[in-house]
Amino acid sequence: MLKIAHRGAKAYEPENTLKAFQKALNLNADGIELDVHLSSDGHIIVIHDETIDKMTNGKGFVNTLSLPELKSFLIDGQYEIPTLKEVFDLVNKKCLINIELKNAAALTKLVALIDEYVSEKNWKYEHFIVSSFDWNALQEVHNLDSKIPIGVLAETNLDLALAFAEFIKARAIHPYYHLLNPENVREMQKKGFLVLPWTVNIEEDIQKIKSYNVDGIITDFPDKI
Repeated sequence: MLKIAHRGAKAYEPENTLKAFQKALNLNADGIELDVHLSSDGHIIVIHDETIDKMTNGKGFVNTLSLPELKSFLIDGQYEIPTLKEVFDLVNKKCLINIELKNAAALTKLVALIDEYVSEKNWKYEHFIVSSFDWNALQEVHNLDSKIPIGVLAETNLDLALAFAEFIKARAIHPYYHLLNPENVREMQKKGFLVLPWTVNIEEDIQKIKSYNVDGIITDFPDKI
């Protein structure tokens, strides 16, 4: 069962920082999950919100700030907002990287970066999953490079997510864990999909979801899985 560290080991270090991703590696996570937006000058930035207001000592929308401007603001007074390239270089094939597209703006650059790491740095497509709630963006990623594994995020309608996953030939379905039961997990797996629920943090929930034999769990506490 894959242990996938949500925004890095978010329970232990500030989310979506190199420190959090290193902590996930130290805890032997099988994968990390992170979120991306595009800066005003075309860099893929690892941050959850569309603004930097909550996480840093600065203010503004990520897509209106350049990389030097974004780097000038700090998380917890000490950590820079990382670029996706910096995360790739830190991880260096040690685990799976689940990249959640927060909107479609970054997808062309994202596909190009993944292709670059596969063709020039000896990575494999299996090192990546690109996921999103924006299924149109996932369709576009698939159209640009069908070799990139896709994870279909689902918050409410699992049947719809399964139908879309079949249509797009996705690798995985990432359901909100409350949607799951042993039967629908089996059905998704029977159709060839990995089932990777999010974000399971409470011990009781972890044990219940593990009993459904899911393929992995996205969690703030990778050491609890």
